[in-house]
Amino acid sequence: MSTQSPFGGRIGRAFPTLPKGETVASYETYQEAQAAVDRLAKAEFPVKELSIVGHDLTSVERITGTLSWGRAAGAGALSGAWFGTFLGLLLFIFSPSGTSLGILGAAILIGAGFGMIFSVVSYSINRRRRDFTSVMQVLATRYAVIAEPAHVIRARQVLGVADAAAPPSPSAVPVVTPPPVEPVAEPGRGVPGGDEPGRVEPGGVEDGSNRPPLDAEGAPGQRPADDARPLTYGEAQDAARRAARERREADGV
Repeated sequence: MSTQSPFGGRIGRAFPTLPKGETVASYETYQEAQAAVDRLAKAEFPVKELSIVGHDLTSVERITGTLSWGRAAGAGALSGAWFGTFLGLLLFIFSPSGTSLGILGAAILIGAGFGMIFSVVSYSINRRRRDFTSVMQVLATRYAVIAEPAHVIRARQVLGVADAAAPPSPSAVPVVTPPPVEPVAEPGRGVPGGDEPGRVEPGGVEDGSNRPPLDAEGAPGQRPADDARPLTYGEAQDAARRAARERREADGV
């Protein structure tokens, strides 16, 4: 059985942040999470390292019934009678006399009367805005038991959680398939659609169209440029004099 610490408010002010750690187990209701903490406490687990954290908090208003004049008067009379009983017992204890029982009964009746009047007046003011009784609750969709990382494995073992930090099995490791390696073309073998010299398409005959031109010594050379390089001024003068000399020699012959 778990009880709240009488210094809960002071401790709450001292630790305003959310607890840090790993989730030991998760439950749907607070009672299940509380039972798990009680089980750990019985196993001599350091419960100071535990926390219960509620996730996805939701405000729930449960409707308990409709509110009428009779229900309002009865509820007020009952609460007033309890208050009158408390005052009557105080008088009976601290000043006992022969009329103490009469005073106790009168206190109960007076308290019930005042409570009924107060409740009826309150209902007459608020009945147009609220004609039902309800109970407000703050609930969470999931309650997680949090522990420090150093105590998580032991806590899971005590609670019998399935995933108690077991190492992954070899079958769970994904197998990575290497990508296929593209073949490298060997020198002299043809590649379809290639324009490089020395390569022939499969089933074709090398026609020499892709071969580089040969120079005077029969060695492969570079292709001549399509556009000739423009002559400089000196080269143009030399060419003109050479042409004139050739014409004179031709006329002399």
